[in-house]
Amino acid sequence: MTLARNDVPRILIADDEAPARQRLRDLLDECRERFPLAIVDEARNGREVLDVLNREKVDIVLLDIRMPEIDGMEAARHIAGMPVPPAIIFTTAFDGYAIKAFEVNAIDYLLKPIRLERLLGALNKVRAAAPVSREALDAAANQPRRHLSVHERGKIHLVPLGEILYLRAELKYVTVRTVEREYLVEESLTSLEEEFAAEFVRVHRNCLVARHAVAGFARNAEESESGWAVVIKGTGEKLPVSRRQHHVVKQFR
Repeated sequence: MTLARNDVPRILIADDEAPARQRLRDLLDECRERFPLAIVDEARNGREVLDVLNREKVDIVLLDIRMPEIDGMEAARHIAGMPVPPAIIFTTAFDGYAIKAFEVNAIDYLLKPIRLERLLGALNKVRAAAPVSREALDAAANQPRRHLSVHERGKIHLVPLGEILYLRAELKYVTVRTVEREYLVEESLTSLEEEFAAEFVRVHRNCLVARHAVAGFARNAEESESGWAVVIKGTGEKLPVSRRQHHVVKQFR
């Protein structure tokens, strides 16, 4: 986030506990004399955070790590893909892993119970700082995402991992296929394979198929160098299996 000197930062408070949100409101009110600000809204989980960002301009998110549905770490990874993402300051009770990961990756955080001077210091620090990078957040996270985020027309759309049938690389984008439709994400197929190794299997150099979406295999000598194609559950699509990935056919038989 970079703001002109006279701009008033717009802040979103995200925490699943009402007393914690009220504590932050009170602290932010105390900050106003030294750090003019506007509180835009509150959110109780990561999904609500993304909903607010879809309808409001936000400059800073005070983001709790442990929240239901979508936690703070996953929400931050989706936020980082925005064209102009807000600055993120994580709030957390003592969590040794998270704190170590944040410090290694230069991610700002506030340890609960949050103190006024520490909050002021964090707000002043992010005013002129570049937003935390997606790479830093990925490195700090200790588990895969449960959704992929699609950025369309300035809004964030979440696609649950369990609804994805396959991921196919095309030029600099990856097509995300569900039963209903296709989406485009600007992510690397290799990094997606590493993150979701338990859920997807590579059938071709440009394609990962969700294990739950494998309906079976069919002979496909004309279009596949291995002579096989994977049949996709729910659509009946047949995707070629490369010779290098022929062993996948045996895994499912």
